[in-house]
Amino acid sequence: MTSDNRTPEAQGQVSDAVKGNWVDHLAPAWARPYLRLSRADRPIGTWLLLIPCWWGLTLAMLQDGQYRWFDLWIFFACALGAWLMRGAGCTWNDITDREFDARVERTRSRPIPSGQVSAKQAAVWMALQALLAFAILLTFNRNAILLGILSLLPVAVYPFAKRFTWWPQVFLGIAFNWGALLAWTAHSGTLAPPALILYAAGIAWTLFYDTIYAHQDTEDDALIGVKSTARLFGEDTPRWLKRFFVTTVTLLGFAVIAAMVGFNESPLALLVAIFGVVAMGWHMIWQMRLLELDNPGRLLMLFRANRDTGLIPLLFFAAALFL
Repeated sequence: MTSDNRTPEAQGQVSDAVKGNWVDHLAPAWARPYLRLSRADRPIGTWLLLIPCWWGLTLAMLQDGQYRWFDLWIFFACALGAWLMRGAGCTWNDITDREFDARVERTRSRPIPSGQVSAKQAAVWMALQALLAFAILLTFNRNAILLGILSLLPVAVYPFAKRFTWWPQVFLGIAFNWGALLAWTAHSGTLAPPALILYAAGIAWTLFYDTIYAHQDTEDDALIGVKSTARLFGEDTPRWLKRFFVTTVTLLGFAVIAAMVGFNESPLALLVAIFGVVAMGWHMIWQMRLLELDNPGRLLMLFRANRDTGLIPLLFFAAALFL
């Protein structure tokens, strides 16, 4: 029998959690397993779910030039909803993947395979988070509510994608960037072509960052038969990342142009927004230059760096609102 020399606060922590995170050290002991299910100790996923929402909101505002007090609520509601739905989605993922997670080094410390919570307890926690998110969704207009309900389909399917396709990252992109459509509609009332182009850009971006992330698990995934773009591309991954980078930047640029040309009368605002897209591209190039496929620590660092990748154009979009 081995002894556990970790501090009480650290016991039960997940292997790839952010070091010194508040869940392991500040949250009540009874709440830690549930917060770990929600990935509260790994906030990068919430950011990656939230940023497309804010892209959609700011581009919709840039198109019609109308800034209402309700837009401030959409901004904060997206943040709350992203935290809750990311938590619900991750809990669902852990329920469906509990047998796989127990066989992978990086994931066997998660709450269900490590025995911190049961699958039934996790299901109750998932339902609670989803209901709270639904309550927030009900504050939006009818079309946004319908879009929010429809988003449950890709969320439900995603955990199973790696069982039947080499491209599960596409399904993740479909789910993770849905907020771009929802936030645009929450502001404008209806969808429009720029929102769809923005959505496609987000999916390409997800293929970029989640392929990097998936390279951490390629050996374990091969042993248990789990598919991913990382396994599919192998050593050819840098070439594919370049393709995803070009697609992301190109589509995001087209989304900005489609949203603003003929609608927004400020050439300077358009220039600033386009510069934000270019700056995002430079950040993605920086990631590719630092890429080391056999270095898990570097892969995790680059994956987490995509929070800044997405925030860069957002800051420029926000600045363009005032020009």
